Amino acid sequence: MRVTFRAAALFALLVAILPAQGFDGTLSVEMIAHPSQRRPLIGNPTTQLQWLPDSSLQETRVDRRRGALEFLRVDPATFEAKPLLDSATVLKALTDAGADRQGAVAAIAGGGLTWNDSGTKFIVTVDDDLFSVDLGSGKGIRLTKTEGTEEEVGFSPDSTRVAFVRASDLWSTSVSDGTEVRLTSDGSTSVFNGKLDWVYQEELYGRGNWRGWWWSPDSKSIGYLRLDETKVPLFTLLDHRPLHQLEVSAKYPKVGDPNPIVTLGIVPAGGGTTVWVKNPHEKIEYLISNVGWAPDGRLIAQWQDRAQTWLELIAFTTSGDGTVLLKETTKAWVERQEMPLWLKDGSFLLQSDRTGFRHVYRYGADGKLQNAVTEGEFDVTEVHGLSTGGDALNFSAKIRSLRDTDVCRVGLDGKGLKRLTDEAGQHMQVRWSADGKWFLEYWTDIDTPVRQHLREADGKIVKVIDANPSPMWAKVKKGKTSFQQVPTRDGFQMESMLILPVDFDATKKYPVMLFLYGGPGIPTIRNGFSRDALFYHFLAQQGYVVWACDNRSASGRGWGAAWGVYKNFGQQELEDQLDGLNWVKSQSWADASRIGLHGWSYGGYMTLYAMTHTDAFKCGISGAPVSDWRLYDSIYTERYMGLLSENAKGYASSSPVTRVRNLAGKLLLIHGTLDDNVHPQNSLQFLDAAQQAGVPIEFMLLPGSDHSPRAPGHRYAVYKSMWDFISRSL
Repeated sequence: MRVTFRAAALFALLVAILPAQGFDGTLSVEMIAHPSQRRPLIGNPTTQLQWLPDSSLQETRVDRRRGALEFLRVDPATFEAKPLLDSATVLKALTDAGADRQGAVAAIAGGGLTWNDSGTKFIVTVDDDLFSVDLGSGKGIRLTKTEGTEEEVGFSPDSTRVAFVRASDLWSTSVSDGTEVRLTSDGSTSVFNGKLDWVYQEELYGRGNWRGWWWSPDSKSIGYLRLDETKVPLFTLLDHRPLHQLEVSAKYPKVGDPNPIVTLGIVPAGGGTTVWVKNPHEKIEYLISNVGWAPDGRLIAQWQDRAQTWLELIAFTTSGDGTVLLKETTKAWVERQEMPLWLKDGSFLLQSDRTGFRHVYRYGADGKLQNAVTEGEFDVTEVHGLSTGGDALNFSAKIRSLRDTDVCRVGLDGKGLKRLTDEAGQHMQVRWSADGKWFLEYWTDIDTPVRQHLREADGKIVKVIDANPSPMWAKVKKGKTSFQQVPTRDGFQMESMLILPVDFDATKKYPVMLFLYGGPGIPTIRNGFSRDALFYHFLAQQGYVVWACDNRSASGRGWGAAWGVYKNFGQQELEDQLDGLNWVKSQSWADASRIGLHGWSYGGYMTLYAMTHTDAFKCGISGAPVSDWRLYDSIYTERYMGLLSENAKGYASSSPVTRVRNLAGKLLLIHGTLDDNVHPQNSLQFLDAAQQAGVPIEFMLLPGSDHSPRAPGHRYAVYKSMWDFISRSL
């Protein structure tokens, strides 16, 4: 059956509306998270778009059930869509190139395509081999025909070659004939060429980003990291679900352990000898925290000491010689930065936290500071690129408030700052067209599930692409949500969010449930929709006040606000949270004897720390917590806590395990058995210390879950256990 675009849109609307029939707005844990009983309470934008070099849009439509794939070219001015390529053509291209038809159908249904820069070719993996399809010709070519999985695949800038990692070695292949070249030869289970290890992807290059190689602008060379983790200790988790246990092992450097030894090399894309860049700091332990290329063919790297107290931006020639362009320091630690945005005259823009706020600065080609491009008491959260004329910068910033993120523009001389988005809320995942005339964005606020917009360069909405009406969410009985600033004892204004119970009565007293994270630089108070809102409003329907507050180090008010926790996790964060709690207690409706708290990860740590350092909470739920910072990974922890050899006292005082005898209130611990991030060892050591001290604790394991419970059964178990615990403990 063929469905027209208009009919398809009507069908999608009916699918969204029909489940709302008969729903009276009352939530249940089963409705929110049960594997088979949950309801479609929240919608998602579904239109998949990407910009093409000619500033038209390409829409990808995937029907995973049928294994169908369709590409369309969309005119942003009219939003008229014209077919580019369909599943039949793609399948023929793949099977003609030697792919198994059934495997090709499965690959298309998976939708995992790797595109070239011009959006004219893509790579798809079929039965562990790579195939390239050209949209213009409809032709396919087989790029690999060997055992082993190809990872971290990417086209060269000129689309003539493809690079990838196989069995920890870096390879490249010709797109014209599929001829492979092995670029490195010493890859192993402990030596990675072009692929990051666990700690580098988690703490430096971004969770889920394992790529450790970069094409040169002329497509002739590849810069890559070689990571040798031979001396990094192995940490083993056990999966107890099968008849015979399965080991899940990974190299994981805890505080003070050897880090992977990292080197940076440049190798010819067609094969040859690697040129290793000259290490500017051979006598110290160091990190290479970011890598990229300058347009003139220099390889650029960010070099940091192990404790991350400084950062050098270094430019390397293809012979391996390096020149330090600039060096960053602060009063505490230095965060990894995004790579420079290069201008036509050789100058560049770079972000810096030197003032305590993240701003953009312009430097000459020699690394000398020319001027600040952005200034003020706000953070630049993302740099998008230059405006059409190249004389202004497009970026995102918390310029309206700490709760809102807007798209902005400013001249490269720092003048003419303008906010391009009018709606309060979160304007995120901003993508500009090549000609700078349009941008795509997702927008949400505290009450509105995410929508997708197309805007003109001045910010005007020209198309609501995904309205995402979410009719069931519209019918949910909600508590009243408000934002407010709450002062600490020394006058710092903290951002907070309050949700009052449904049918709130100001003459009554209500229990309060505090939700927190609290980790450095990670705010949770945002004017944006969160799927946690379902559970929050469920609690509001049950007569609970929901409260959340960002302590100053987690406020997003510049990294300068976070430097106070340097080398001493826990103390300042808790003091701030207690100041916020004092505001809650001062409200006539708050039952000060019935206050609980919950946090996950760093929030789990804060829950343990709070309940072992104060008696302010009747109960607490700690999910996947760090219980002793010596157990967590080296790069994250040493950035904020310093080296163990230099701060043993700070590590000891920051550990809840050392204060377990002081635990006040009922505690529920939750942890996944296969958490490779915050190992279950943390909860088990805390539980052991509690048992040795005769302190009762409730504990729930999530068999097979990692750090973020995603499986429906795990998510339901978490919510169900939380509600059961809250209902009988608070």
